[in-house]
Amino acid sequence: MQNLAFVPGWTQNSRVKTFDRKFGLALWETIPESPGIYRFYAADDQLIYVGKAKNLRRRLLQYRNAGRRKRERRMRGIVKDGFRLEWEVKQSDLEACLEEVRWIQKHRPRWNIVTAFEFLYPLIGIYQSSGAICFCFTTVPQHFPQYQFHGAFRSREITGEAFFVLMQLLEFVGHRIPRKEMAKKELGGDLDREYSYIFGFRRLPEAWDNLWGQFFKGESPELLEALVLGLVENAGARAKPEEIQAGINLLRRFWRKEAKPLFAALQATEHLGYPLSQADRDLVFLRYRLRHQNEKDHEL
Repeated sequence: MQNLAFVPGWTQNSRVKTFDRKFGLALWETIPESPGIYRFYAADDQLIYVGKAKNLRRRLLQYRNAGRRKRERRMRGIVKDGFRLEWEVKQSDLEACLEEVRWIQKHRPRWNIVTAFEFLYPLIGIYQSSGAICFCFTTVPQHFPQYQFHGAFRSREITGEAFFVLMQLLEFVGHRIPRKEMAKKELGGDLDREYSYIFGFRRLPEAWDNLWGQFFKGESPELLEALVLGLVENAGARAKPEEIQAGINLLRRFWRKEAKPLFAALQATEHLGYPLSQADRDLVFLRYRLRHQNEKDHEL
């Protein structure tokens, strides 16, 4: 590990880059062109950012040379808030990626936004009872033990849009259960649980029973075909073709960007256990992407 502290003797000369003034010009003589992770700390010794790089020197040069472009705004902010910089060499890019995720999930630095909050990754649950089927969108699946969950999915936006539009479309092909009835424990459970949404339906086609899990798990999109056929047979749905098509498109996007990639990653990495936990999701996808990249490199 290398520890490069702030050098108090540097003057506030505008011709000297902020990065050099804070972390010292000697940095480039010591940092290797190797894979690894790097960490920025604030003046109070609080960890504010963790990153990884295939080439540490090249990556940190990007921070040093960050300009005024919008895409470099975060780099400028990290350098501005930073007071101390540490880096560690790793044996491979994969090892660096995994170590980066571990540090972020453990310390949740304020400049690491996405991976730090893996507990916000949503799951979709299904529960069938007494001729009814209930659907749950939540980030706290442990509070709904009766549900069979799928996920965890990365994008709350894509997953949420698909979930809620599906609930709207199902009103054309089934009978929605009133909220008061859904509040019964044997159907919906805790409807007021924070970050959770539950809907229930009756009279949905029995032929779809086995398709729900296959769709949300990413095994098969056959549910979409069945749903389209069911909507075509409904006069109310036929009267709103543009709205219905927009909803189907959101479901297809969810299948393409969330469900299908999740299934592929689980299969490729031979990950044990389902659903994939929120904490393990990033680690599994890192292994999957890097394995895929290694296979492509081997073919070349």
